[in-house]
Amino acid sequence: MRLLLLGGTEFVGRAVTEAALERGWEVTVFHRGTHAPPPGTRVLHGDRTAPDGLAALAAGEWDAVVDTWSAAPSAVRDSARLLAGRAGRYAYVSSRSVYAHPAPAGADESAPVVEGSPDDGGVPYPQAKRGGELAVLDAFGDRALLLRAGLIVGPYENIGRLPWWLNRIARGGPVLAPGPRDLGLQFIDVRDLAAWTLDALAAGLGGPYDVVGPRGHSTMGELLEACVAATGADAELRWTAPERIAAAGIEPWGQLPFWIPPGELYDTMHGSDTGRAVAAGLRCRPAARTVADTWAWLRSVGGVAPQRPDRPAVGLDPELEAAVLAG
Repeated sequence: MRLLLLGGTEFVGRAVTEAALERGWEVTVFHRGTHAPPPGTRVLHGDRTAPDGLAALAAGEWDAVVDTWSAAPSAVRDSARLLAGRAGRYAYVSSRSVYAHPAPAGADESAPVVEGSPDDGGVPYPQAKRGGELAVLDAFGDRALLLRAGLIVGPYENIGRLPWWLNRIARGGPVLAPGPRDLGLQFIDVRDLAAWTLDALAAGLGGPYDVVGPRGHSTMGELLEACVAATGADAELRWTAPERIAAAGIEPWGQLPFWIPPGELYDTMHGSDTGRAVAAGLRCRPAARTVADTWAWLRSVGGVAPQRPDRPAVGLDPELEAAVLAG
């Protein structure tokens, strides 16, 4: 298979690139040159936001394209139109954020989505991803594969959610653990996302798929206890009720990554029905393996994960954590 990665040097794109190379696929990476792609790829340079930024893609043919773009949909529109006659299939890594809020627990790919346009410039994330979907559908039709991913974690993470928990627990001592302990979580290891993407492209799948671990794939307890085990830290998880966390003014998700208390937002973020993707071969490794591998990678890069400039830093201020635990 001849694969074109639009991006391919960070997190999801890198995981897809490495997985394709392991399969013996011929991989071309189109990127700005800011980060080095995995060795073994053919490299093309260009900036999708610049005039004539796609010039390096003016020639060439590929069996499939994978695009992880999450900014202006017009960039997806331009690349999809340019490649429509020279690429077999186009996989766009979208997001479950395209669903109209609130999405009820058990919602699947048939749930209502937000409005969007392939011609949009800078718009909020849900509209940007929906506009990107529409751009790919317009150019590729039933050859378009839409991966509506949920929370993505694993090695190379550049948003900081799992790295924050690992580093916090590695420091040891009392740790504010947001309860309930058995609260179910939905997330996917980036390597499982990459493997499913390549399998789906090879099988000729099209249309939208919610690509995230099944409901209850893991729990807050399993996740944080796996962090303790992986780091070997002398950390004490102190399970704290959602009401107490709210009273302290702590924000779910951003200040306590992964965690959202039971309720409407929780159902939206951790309640997706992933049956369609599972039926199409999605397999998710145990959370403990993802945690251990991420810790090994994090140590290999000096303990500091890369940070996307377009995403805010996550995590809880140590003084606020200590104050809540002391109260």
